[in-house]
Amino acid sequence: MEGFDARFVLPILGVIAGIVLGYVARVNRFCTLSALERYWYAGDGTGVRTWALAAASALVATQAMVLAGIIDLSPSFYLAAEFGLTGAIIGGVMFGFGMALVGTCGFGAVIRLGGGSLRSLVVLIVLGLAALATQRGLVGLARIQVVDNLALDLSFAGDQSLGSIASALVGADVRAVVAVLMAASLLYWIFRDGAFRRKYRQITTGVTIGLVIAFGWLSTVLIAERAFVPVQIEAGSFVVPVGDLLLQVITFTGSLPDYGVGLIVGTLIGATLGAWHKKDTRWEACDDARELGRHLAGGVMMGIGGVFAMGCTVGQGITAVSTLAISAPVVIASIGLGARMGLAWLLEGSALAPFRWAHGSAPAE
Repeated sequence: MEGFDARFVLPILGVIAGIVLGYVARVNRFCTLSALERYWYAGDGTGVRTWALAAASALVATQAMVLAGIIDLSPSFYLAAEFGLTGAIIGGVMFGFGMALVGTCGFGAVIRLGGGSLRSLVVLIVLGLAALATQRGLVGLARIQVVDNLALDLSFAGDQSLGSIASALVGADVRAVVAVLMAASLLYWIFRDGAFRRKYRQITTGVTIGLVIAFGWLSTVLIAERAFVPVQIEAGSFVVPVGDLLLQVITFTGSLPDYGVGLIVGTLIGATLGAWHKKDTRWEACDDARELGRHLAGGVMMGIGGVFAMGCTVGQGITAVSTLAISAPVVIASIGLGARMGLAWLLEGSALAPFRWAHGSAPAE
């Protein structure tokens, strides 16, 4: 396998992983926004725990491979020594608010498109174009000023993983300890709910999604070590790869699709198969211009916000968590805040409603 052309292998592996991801998510209705909405408004934490289990499973599998020396994630952009704190916060809030306007995230839009949602097709096109504009176009000039030029330098730790930062602070290698503590904390919170421990379908869903992300790391790292051409180390994101897919569809970019593009295509195929299996396929479109406008605005916010934050609910919420990147908790909290404000604006008439809890009843646990 030494020196083979990775350009032909990467997208195939991405499609395979995506089919599993899309099928499982569609059949079991895995959706981050729906999980948050039910947690905040119905006191049901099943969806949030399923999502957290996906992150925990990815973390355990990925860190086990890292600590065993099977893979090296140091080239990953999630572990860059420069941490864009402003991008993590601003981009996260933007992405979360846009997610609320659309009713799902980029990953959820692909899943819904597999069931016939033309609204999701519109969202994905807008999201992809906004992501490209922010990464490579005029909006990118603002990103450089607001995010790149204000990034925190964590080179004292070597990278921005929590394990490396803790090791630098205590003067000893405690990466394994940090990984175990983080995984144990997540798993304790997830399974302390007795009712969730009996929900085997949700448990299987979370573990499967987490393992798909770990598979992405394993695949891209091993191929990068053996390929003639440069290979981006990645595992799963639904922002920039959506834009890359659009470029591949409409023009010849000079390069073949990578793992991320294959993952998007595979996820759509898997979601389509899942919708067909559940007999849940139906064509849907926007009811009126107001709904279309909301979806367009949400797609733009998710595209720009996702690039600012360097990830989405999957990219930062699961993939970056698996690397123990310090950006992950910041972006997750910011996405949560933006989603809460967006839902409050839609359902309660004011984006500031979440900040009035102190004068009323607190949300259900």
